[in-house]
Amino acid sequence: MTVDTLFLNTTLFVYIIAGYFCNFYASSESCSLHGTLSSTIISTLLLAITLFGHGYAHEAEEIEEILPGIVILYVLEAATLVLSILGVYGARKEKKWAVVLFSVGMSLASLYLFVECVKAYHSKNEMEELTREEHLAMMPLSGAKQKDIQRIYNMQTNFKCCGLVQGYQDWGTDIPISCICSDEDSTDFKCVAPGNNTRFVIHYPKSNTSKDDDHKGLMDEHMLVYEEPCLPILISVESYAISLGLGVFVALTALWDIGVALAITILCQMRRKVNVPPVIFTSQPPQYRELCDTAESV
Repeated sequence: MTVDTLFLNTTLFVYIIAGYFCNFYASSESCSLHGTLSSTIISTLLLAITLFGHGYAHEAEEIEEILPGIVILYVLEAATLVLSILGVYGARKEKKWAVVLFSVGMSLASLYLFVECVKAYHSKNEMEELTREEHLAMMPLSGAKQKDIQRIYNMQTNFKCCGLVQGYQDWGTDIPISCICSDEDSTDFKCVAPGNNTRFVIHYPKSNTSKDDDHKGLMDEHMLVYEEPCLPILISVESYAISLGLGVFVALTALWDIGVALAITILCQMRRKVNVPPVIFTSQPPQYRELCDTAESV
């Protein structure tokens, strides 16, 4: 599993946990029907996000690797949705068994997700090393596969970089045009001039043309290329994304635990007995006596 896959799964987990945390607050006794309806809308949107993420991953080549994580997402989503409905039902109808089931289920799910978060944090360096090895296996870039070249092209275009480790030198004498540093980029990014024996080329991964037609040289052009290599930038961005995702993930898990604590508070309120004095109604007139007039007694 690559770092991109881990971040995708973490993001989906964060959205689902946030939605079901809102579901819990919709289950408190002080919430109105409008809050419950808003919670349902949020859950529907989260389901749509999960389905969209599944569809996006289905088009990727790593679908077999991330499919177990997607299945876990659906199972977790269904379980927490049922628990949220039970929490709403138990709080509104004052059913202790439903609130107890909600509290126990959410506590176990929160513990499981927290453990997975800790494991993901400890495997962060391993993920970075896997990313490094995966991209270094593409070297030398002049003999890389077409699908790998396309990935590097996209990376160079997005990150404004060139090559993987040693910059434009990783491409040898044929530098792709995605490394070209425009006049506007030269003020914000570091750009250098390649040697005179280099040429800028265009690759067509899906083209049936010959190799000579696949390389269109732009000789005698004094252009600038990006100086920074792409691999350190990629690892830095992915490391930041993982740290940010896990930070939000831990925060939402803590809020989830607060929701469980509030559910336990509702249980305590249900068990509290309120002593109300009995009210007795009778049809008999009250007993009274006539008081002597003060003036007559004088």
